[in-house]
Amino acid sequence: MEVLIVSTEKLPVPPVKGGAIQTYIHGTLPVLRKNHSITIIGRDDETLPDKEIKDGIKYIRVPGGLLETYQEGVVNFLKNNKFDLIHIFNRPRLVLPIREVAPRSRIVLSMHNDMFKREKIDPEEAQKAIDQLDKIITISNYIGKEITDLYPDAKPKIKTIYSGVDLDRFVPVYSDKGKKIRASMRREHKLESKKVILFAGRLSANKGADILLRAMELLVKRHPNVALVLMGGKGFSDNGMSDYIAYIKAIADRLTIPVITTGFVPPDQIQNWFIASDIFVCPSQWEEPLARVHYEAMAAGLPIVTTNRGGNSEVIEVGKNGLIVQNPEDPQEFANHLSKLLSNPALCKEMGQYGRRIAEKNHHWDRVINDISQVWSEIEHKIKNHLEIGNQSIVKAEDDYSSLSELVRYLLGEESTENEPSIPRIADKVSQVKKKSGRKKLPSKPWYSSEKTAIKANKISF
Repeated sequence: MEVLIVSTEKLPVPPVKGGAIQTYIHGTLPVLRKNHSITIIGRDDETLPDKEIKDGIKYIRVPGGLLETYQEGVVNFLKNNKFDLIHIFNRPRLVLPIREVAPRSRIVLSMHNDMFKREKIDPEEAQKAIDQLDKIITISNYIGKEITDLYPDAKPKIKTIYSGVDLDRFVPVYSDKGKKIRASMRREHKLESKKVILFAGRLSANKGADILLRAMELLVKRHPNVALVLMGGKGFSDNGMSDYIAYIKAIADRLTIPVITTGFVPPDQIQNWFIASDIFVCPSQWEEPLARVHYEAMAAGLPIVTTNRGGNSEVIEVGKNGLIVQNPEDPQEFANHLSKLLSNPALCKEMGQYGRRIAEKNHHWDRVINDISQVWSEIEHKIKNHLEIGNQSIVKAEDDYSSLSELVRYLLGEESTENEPSIPRIADKVSQVKKKSGRKKLPSKPWYSSEKTAIKANKISF
């Protein structure tokens, strides 16, 4: 298929300035491009050309920063370029403008944040956008639930695809390569004899670095041999000062332990700090969709302490690869969990190794790519069989295929005794009925309303 991937207006692709979405897109491209012709449109950057073809992938870069500015560039590009599938990342507000200039393209939306909140998008626009989508991919069950709580009709379209991590870059601390990187980093920063606690993320209040610093004040009483690394800056590729950063630096200056503030670390170097550390902490105070740093920590073989916010806990098996803080605003609970791990090096090692095994099993890029490929294959099937776009036709079995067969036979006037048809075959038949019969709505049957299917009469246009 001819596929257009629409990144966000904030950061460029490839992720030369970081960004979870940009990293996600970049990680899937090497394999996806083998079976599809891929174009990526993203924001411009002074280090990258506005147009280029690299490794068989076409990159288009337009002015970004503001969504309205970015939308104009995306829409203008689509006026003169046609695609079978348009895969939008994290911007539901782009769906309707894109649909206007791409009426026959299939649209998939990947959600990495809760952008369907009422303060982010008008409810009427959100519902219309959902109606135009073939699939909504979410990075956590939490994000999917947030969407369906507001828009129940979206449920059949939701699919969770957890993110992935580069297992060759994020090597475990106990591997030969990891030991070399670890020794070099700890020697360079005078951390050879320390137990290193790592924070990775933006230095903003919702990420909770100040709570972690307060926890360190308590922890040092029992474990004076610790050090804290705060890896990150004000924002992506931004080492500017803010009131919050000044605040946490003031707290850090009062501590009797080393506190290293790295500032922004280039994406191709962040794995070194994971490998140099002993425990990873995610002290998020907000409803985090599911921070990708959890995957990176697992890949590096670190035990994790994270908060019960948003989707973070979905990748934690308590006591096996991490511990969960139930009250994220409480420094004492962080200190207690960290003390438990620091007091038991064998448990730390065991949890780190288990986390690495989870990463190898569930969070490698090949699994992510396979999941995305399945979605794209469904779209390709719909295109080849001329099935309707978005909510113009919904046929999805949940529990009971026989009722779907009965429905198809009823609509076609058949009494077929054939083996149970596949869902795609059912979809084909229903589409044929639309073309042949010209029916305007689904006929009423007494048994219809009680069947456990996701066919809804008011969502099928015959």
